[in-house]
Amino acid sequence: MLKQIEVTGKTEDEAVSRGLQQLGLDRDDVSVEVLHRGKTGFLGIGSVPAKVRLTYEVPDEPEPAPEAPAPEPEVPETEAPAPERPAPRPEKKDRRPKEKKPQPAPQPKAEAPAAAPAGEPADDDVAAAIVKFQTGLFEQLGVKAVPVVTRDGEAYQVVLEGADLGPLIGHRGETLDAIQQLTSYAVNRGRSHRVRIHVDAEGYRARREESLNRLARKTAAKVVKYRRNITLEPMNAYERHVIHTALQDFPGVSTHSIGTEPNRRTVVTYDPNA
Repeated sequence: MLKQIEVTGKTEDEAVSRGLQQLGLDRDDVSVEVLHRGKTGFLGIGSVPAKVRLTYEVPDEPEPAPEAPAPEPEVPETEAPAPERPAPRPEKKDRRPKEKKPQPAPQPKAEAPAAAPAGEPADDDVAAAIVKFQTGLFEQLGVKAVPVVTRDGEAYQVVLEGADLGPLIGHRGETLDAIQQLTSYAVNRGRSHRVRIHVDAEGYRARREESLNRLARKTAAKVVKYRRNITLEPMNAYERHVIHTALQDFPGVSTHSIGTEPNRRTVVTYDPNA
């Protein structure tokens, strides 16, 4: 059974966080619909709080089972008392000390193999251009991060290494996406052959993709169960692509996108012929 609550906050994210805290649920357990977008106003004047609607699933209450009639008390049958048997004599305990079996020597644990790199280390002109641009960018931002570039086929993978890289990731990877777009523009400018550049930090991309896959499957299951369409929150093009790919073979649903950037959303549609 689906239930809904409406929550307000200064921003959409704050309203969603309040709703999740009120319900005691995780972000993947609800679908979010923005009813009103928050406005900060000028110096606090004319500010408007954001309002969202959270839809979540609760288990159906089982119908109470009919009470069974109480069984009638049985009248115990009288039995003849059994003849008394002599109590068995206590066995004599063997007080001799038992010999201890030798314990095998503990075997050392095998070390887990180190994770293999995503690609081969790159040291060509493209990798040099990536390192040069991002090093200068991070110096301007005042952030200590080192780009490590590898190559996987025609694509270049850039992993940012350093401590406390949260500011470089940003809310839902928005800052990381901006760094990736700026790097791609700077490196590909003036080149006849465009190269693909993928930027990640602290394994954010893999974690986000796994979270989106869980969200897609849960949403599709609700669409099939309740036979109603569900519109997800606004996502960027990469995140929408993950949702579409995760559900392309899911029976009973189809997906499409609506709206314009940056508020374009994915709709999971009930489709019995899919």
